[in-house]
Amino acid sequence: MKHSLWFLLAGLYISGCSDNGGKPVEQKNIARVDSMSAIPQPLNIIDYEQLALQFDSTVYDFNAQGEFWPLVWIDSSRKNFAQDVVGLYTAMGDARQGRNNNKGMFHEALATMGGVLGGTLVGINKANQDNLDYVGMLRNYFNRETGWNIMMNNTCPEVAMLGGGYGRDWWYDVYPNVLFYAINEKYPHAPGFDTLARSIADKFYQADSVLNGNYNYSFFDYAKLKPVTSHICPQPDAAAGHAYVLYAAWKKFGDEKYLKAAKSALKALQSQPANPTYEVLMPFGAYMAARMNAEMGEQFDLEKMIRWSFDGTPKCREGWGILVGTWNGMDISGIMGSTVDHGGYGFLMNTYDAAWPLVPMVRYDQSRANAIGKWMLHAANAAKLFYPDHMPAEHQTLYNRREITKGVIGYEGIVQRSTFDQYASIKAPVAQGDGPNWVPGKNPDVSQFSVYGSAHVGIFGSIIRKTDVDGILQLNLLATDFYRADAYPSYLYYNPYGESKTVTIPLEKGKSFDLYNTVTASFIKRNVSGSASIKIPATQSAVIICVPSGRKQTVDGNKLSIDGIVVDYHYQR
Repeated sequence: MKHSLWFLLAGLYISGCSDNGGKPVEQKNIARVDSMSAIPQPLNIIDYEQLALQFDSTVYDFNAQGEFWPLVWIDSSRKNFAQDVVGLYTAMGDARQGRNNNKGMFHEALATMGGVLGGTLVGINKANQDNLDYVGMLRNYFNRETGWNIMMNNTCPEVAMLGGGYGRDWWYDVYPNVLFYAINEKYPHAPGFDTLARSIADKFYQADSVLNGNYNYSFFDYAKLKPVTSHICPQPDAAAGHAYVLYAAWKKFGDEKYLKAAKSALKALQSQPANPTYEVLMPFGAYMAARMNAEMGEQFDLEKMIRWSFDGTPKCREGWGILVGTWNGMDISGIMGSTVDHGGYGFLMNTYDAAWPLVPMVRYDQSRANAIGKWMLHAANAAKLFYPDHMPAEHQTLYNRREITKGVIGYEGIVQRSTFDQYASIKAPVAQGDGPNWVPGKNPDVSQFSVYGSAHVGIFGSIIRKTDVDGILQLNLLATDFYRADAYPSYLYYNPYGESKTVTIPLEKGKSFDLYNTVTASFIKRNVSGSASIKIPATQSAVIICVPSGRKQTVDGNKLSIDGIVVDYHYQR
């Protein structure tokens, strides 16, 4: 027995670290999150995974019955590629859309790509669903007929000016490529996708070379390789989208020029003298800063990019960031949008999509675990309020029309004071849309129900799980960490309470695990199976890596690895 114990301890030290662990990681705050209540009230986290599954089965039903249904149709215009495309409404009843309007051509990648990605993230094979390949159909957003040769929000310029930007609003041109790269990672063998992904990367590489560190433009003409200034203020946070796509391209293709351009784009973003946040891209800059710092030893200013993502200080898109507040007893903290427009105006899609980069960021910098855990608790609690079934009737503009949503379509936004005179009497928070009157006739306001925003619910659905302690969530750090290296199951738990709490962690059946906490830099459980209980101190977090038991540990610089797989990028003895 003595000899066995000696060999076990010796083996631990020889492999690079001991069970005594390393130094706990000091937590860094996010001021905007600090100003949120300790626990959002009233507290009620819905099942976003189930909502995402219901959205998919309900919305992708060509035979759906009811006013304004179905929400999908076949576009046979065959723009860019000789194939039909499934269109998805942007908003309920949108008069610009459908099979019989604008030749059936007007649909947005933000909606269709969001639906494909969201469904995929909760386990649906969107490449073969009811004999339709929704993944392959996305090729038509690749605008080769115009020479742009990137994914765009529309399949052609003929209908783009009806809404959804075509060389008009830079984020609309960049974000479909971010979405596409994520989808491509989940479907690596989709026919022709590698060719499209390579073209996108080449265009972004060329654009970064032309921009040469200056992204202060309204948009970029990817056909002429020329930056453009228009009536829309500059959007230098497009550099965050460029960095994300180019880094993913480097991971996918291994071409060093893409890595060089990714770093160049992120440096251009970092060099901004003031907050350049415009719409959805800045959190991807924070994620890329944390990831490049961790994986490659870079020194990007993560603090600045996180602050820009949250604090609502940009001058161009005034007040854009994360909302904080309790309006008439309802905590709306955590949603993303304008912190100043009509007292605060948060949007459903932006809230879902902010979680995509910010949650996996904790894998690469666990010093933000407390802040991101607390923010996600608030965001998960508040996001349900976009849906008619979860917002009190007196706080909705269209409560009497809620049945047309079939429980899966939410309002586009939540605002403190309605932006429309006809709803001025509704007390905050007000669930409404951003585009009434898109629908002619007697029901002009139903377009306030946002199909495109609701399509992104799978992001929350893949990340968030409730635990056996109300108010403590399990956040999956791998769900949206695309193009990553091999990793063991990794989860963030945040305890918002003023006393320690014990949480049960379910484990994969038939296997035993050692549980490593990157926050404390130590193994907190050894050789556990079935489930394990962990104790989380008051208002603290745990980032738990579920490592198969008995594997070899090594330390290389600040990276702690188990069997060659990094479990801690900031390990210090």
